[in-house]
Amino acid sequence: MTTDDTDRLAEVVDAAVSLGHALRGCGWMVATAESCTGGAIARALTESGGASQWFERGFVTYSDQSKVDLLGVSADTLAAAGAVSEAVAAQMADGALTRSRAQLALAVTGIAGPGGATPGKPVGTVCFGWAAIDAAPVTETRQFAGDRAAVRRAAALHALRGAHRLLPERPGAAGNDDGPKTNS
Repeated sequence: MTTDDTDRLAEVVDAAVSLGHALRGCGWMVATAESCTGGAIARALTESGGASQWFERGFVTYSDQSKVDLLGVSADTLAAAGAVSEAVAAQMADGALTRSRAQLALAVTGIAGPGGATPGKPVGTVCFGWAAIDAAPVTETRQFAGDRAAVRRAAALHALRGAHRLLPERPGAAGNDDGPKTNS
């Protein structure tokens, strides 16, 4: 592992710790639903002590059937839109939220490579979903460059940063401009 790789992993853990402290500050917990990141987000969220105060549970749903079985993703949506779609990411996030005691959920599904690309969905395509109690779900699709490890790290970082946007406003809370924009 290079120094750059170590720095990038540390950036993911730092984002997870920052999200954890913000969650603790508003009394919320988070659940994760991960496909292409394979549990990396859950791992980052539990790297520091005290994570049980903000991390409720994680779902690693790599296969389509696991998305249906564990998160309630519609088989019809999977067939129509494909696993790498905002529609599936939204259902994954909603499923993680409703199948946990968390107030916030994030979901990631994508093509980390080196194979798996399809027409219109090249390697590096990642779809995100965020869901929070009393809020409209938010989705986004991003394209990340690099090898499999780089795509997975970038996706984990983006998912964590994006989760900040759904947290309730608190006095003195700083926003993060790297997160998703809400759907309108």
